[in-house]
Amino acid sequence: MQAWRVHQNGEPGEVMRLEETDQPTPGEGQVLLRVRAANINFPDALLCRGQYQVRPPLPFTPGVEICGETEDGRRVITNPVLPYGGFAEYAVADQAALLPAPESLDDAEAAALHIGYQTGVFGLHRRGQLKEGETLLVHAAAGGVGSAAVQLGKAAGARVIGVVGGADKVRVAEELGCDVVIDRRTDNVVGAVKDATGGRGADVIYDPVGGDAYTQSTKCVAFEGRIVVVGFASGVIPTPALNHALVKNYTVLGLHWGLYNTKDPQAVRECHERLTELAAKGAIKPLISERVPLTDAAAAVQRVADGTTTGRVAVVPEGVTA
Repeated sequence: MQAWRVHQNGEPGEVMRLEETDQPTPGEGQVLLRVRAANINFPDALLCRGQYQVRPPLPFTPGVEICGETEDGRRVITNPVLPYGGFAEYAVADQAALLPAPESLDDAEAAALHIGYQTGVFGLHRRGQLKEGETLLVHAAAGGVGSAAVQLGKAAGARVIGVVGGADKVRVAEELGCDVVIDRRTDNVVGAVKDATGGRGADVIYDPVGGDAYTQSTKCVAFEGRIVVVGFASGVIPTPALNHALVKNYTVLGLHWGLYNTKDPQAVRECHERLTELAAKGAIKPLISERVPLTDAAAAVQRVADGTTTGRVAVVPEGVTA
């Protein structure tokens, strides 16, 4: 089979190699899946760089989110077990982690319903306690994680402010349903948020970026607001000033969604059922901006790493219609 493999850490476009290799052999409690679509996530770039919290042994195949097909023909979504990730014709996953792919979504959309939307539900509702009528601010609102949060926020009845970088991403955020869109390249983010909220600030702030975005969040969060930290796509991990959180009376919440797979797997399954219902109603629909063949995966991962993409980019092996 064909698989992209990383033999040394570095930038995805430089270290990912497309190779002919044997199909992986599942271990106990695992299954072999034919990959129908693999969505690119920022952690795939971090894995290539050796900067992710999980460091699989070299060589490994990245690709942490797929829609696959079991040997008995079931269509499922899951997180593959590294080192046999999703940027290949076949991947390996834990049997217990398989979730049914929603019938209302195609393969690429179904794969994209997993990490980003699960993170959104746990971040906005379980951690952030978002309520109907509140104002939600989403950084990187046109990206894969951000676009999911925008849709989930709207589905929950929140007023959504999206922060993006560039005119093309402004249009994407508007199409996603943001009530207000702020271009961080041309607008004063803090001032624009205060203007949009009558000076009050945002009740919940969803931050997959870190760095300057986090600093901006602390300056425009509402009284008793909640800043939900879900990632550091900027590459800069902020150091919160806890005296500032005390004086302004806001909460900083961390979310590592992957922990729920081991700490509370039932919550993950219940979340998937909820997401499947929302997708069936048309309340959410993953934004797939590109569908690229397996041969173009490395270049696509590099584009995601560079922050030039919108929504999700799906890798579709040859012979699969996703």
